[in-house]
Amino acid sequence: MKPTSLLRSLGPGLLFAGAAVGVSHLVQSTRAGADFGFSLLWALLLANLFKYPFFQFGPRYAAATGETLLDGYKKLGKGVLLASYIVSFMTMFIIQAAVTIVTAGLAVRLFGLKIGMENWALLITIACILMLLIGKYALLDKMMKYIIIVLTVCTIVAVTIALFKTTDTFDVTQVFPTEPIGVTFLIAFLGWMPAPLDISVWQSIWSLEKEKTTFQKIVPKQAIFDFNVGYIGTIFLAICFLMLGALVMHNSGESFSDSGGVFAKQLIELYTINLGDYAYIFIAIAAFTTMFSTTITTLDASPRTMTRAHHLLFEKTSKLSYWFWMILLGLGTYIILRFFKDNMGFMVKIATIVSFLTAPFYAILNYLLISGKYTPAEHRPGILLRILSITGIVFLLGFSGWFLLNS
Repeated sequence: MKPTSLLRSLGPGLLFAGAAVGVSHLVQSTRAGADFGFSLLWALLLANLFKYPFFQFGPRYAAATGETLLDGYKKLGKGVLLASYIVSFMTMFIIQAAVTIVTAGLAVRLFGLKIGMENWALLITIACILMLLIGKYALLDKMMKYIIIVLTVCTIVAVTIALFKTTDTFDVTQVFPTEPIGVTFLIAFLGWMPAPLDISVWQSIWSLEKEKTTFQKIVPKQAIFDFNVGYIGTIFLAICFLMLGALVMHNSGESFSDSGGVFAKQLIELYTINLGDYAYIFIAIAAFTTMFSTTITTLDASPRTMTRAHHLLFEKTSKLSYWFWMILLGLGTYIILRFFKDNMGFMVKIATIVSFLTAPFYAILNYLLISGKYTPAEHRPGILLRILSITGIVFLLGFSGWFLLNS
């Protein structure tokens, strides 16, 4: 298959990457490297390993049944779907606020217009809504592919130069934080590494949207391949960002700020220190477009999720439901940012911890659905994936319980 044909065939997998490669990578992975060096690499790898099955089950179920995971949750019981509906409603505002404030911080650095973080967030939200109104899913599908490619190239170059420039020896000793600050960061790091498990639901919805735009039925094998490309890409970039933070900032006496604008400046300087000041504008655009893509992706996904769940629960539908939820999400995000605009770090921490604590809920539901009677037998996971799934559930439940007992 030609590279251009391969790129066109990819869709929901790169949307997954677009949603994931945002706060979890630019913020959390880079901060992990800056504060802990390479010592949290184990957490990055385990989170990606143990969450993998539950993310994969989204496009797998959609391709196998022609339904979203939300339809499957209803089959497990209307109470299950209602619980999912409530969890999504409770988390969508804080997730959107977390990604939007990081985007706003980068916008301040890129455009230099100091009109307040909440006002930047409002402008960004309005721009996202207009783009979705005009381009819909097709725009997301096309835009994401090129944004991910640009960021990947920039990051690989920056990490490579940092590796050659460093004179320090690497300390790859892995540690398990025990102090309260370290424990809190670890759970936050795991929460969005590589992304919140909510995205498994989004994946199933995007998979069916891809069918509508291409007029082709997506078979499970193709859906899993598409997802794996995006997933492997997010793991690779997470490692790169951790390395960048470790190589440039660890033991430098500097630490990342909780202020969105200051953090954005520090993040961009991680690249310019290695690539040179001439690369500032290029890197600033790449970082901003990456976070902008995350913002527009989440702004599209949460309303789609709430619209579908509302329809399944109350058997009512409206062509305006999607836009109602989008406007509500935008307003809720703006209100949150009015109160927390100067504390990006706190907002990101809350969002990521909440996502980690809700992860076992989605993991258990996705496993029950994909391995049960509602999925055709030939599309159910094999024994190795089942073992990994059960181990992953134990991992998520264990860490959640440990955090609650020690917080």
